[in-house]
Amino acid sequence: MDDTITTLLRGVAKGNISVEDARTALENASLTEDQMQKAIDHGVFNPAEPGSIISATLAPSGASNLVMFFFVWGLFWTCYWSFSMMYGLFNHWDQQQLSFHLAMTLTTITMMGIIYLKYVLPDTIIVKYARNKFVPEHQKDWKEYNW
Repeated sequence: MDDTITTLLRGVAKGNISVEDARTALENASLTEDQMQKAIDHGVFNPAEPGSIISATLAPSGASNLVMFFFVWGLFWTCYWSFSMMYGLFNHWDQQQLSFHLAMTLTTITMMGIIYLKYVLPDTIIVKYARNKFVPEHQKDWKEYNW
């Protein structure tokens, strides 16, 4: 990821390189349409080597205000439904009312888990070696049992 364009972009973002200097550095750079399509398809359609780790860097950020607000909201409602269910257990509420409180608690926790998997957890794939699904029969290990 330390190619010329990335270095220039980081330098402009930090303020070390001016925008005009970056433009003059890239003035003579040209890409044909075929080269641009190959560059786009390079990371998408090339098969990965077994054992390599692939990480999606374009995933949404888990530090956004909406995600943090959702988790605070989820913790509040999880505590509300679970503590009201415990209160109902001690005061002998009806079973239908208790099951509703339990279902609401589990629904809130499930929604928080889905949001966590979607927006917070990084998308990382480990490419595994493909193994043979057929196990050949070994004559030396095979025992014939007679009844």
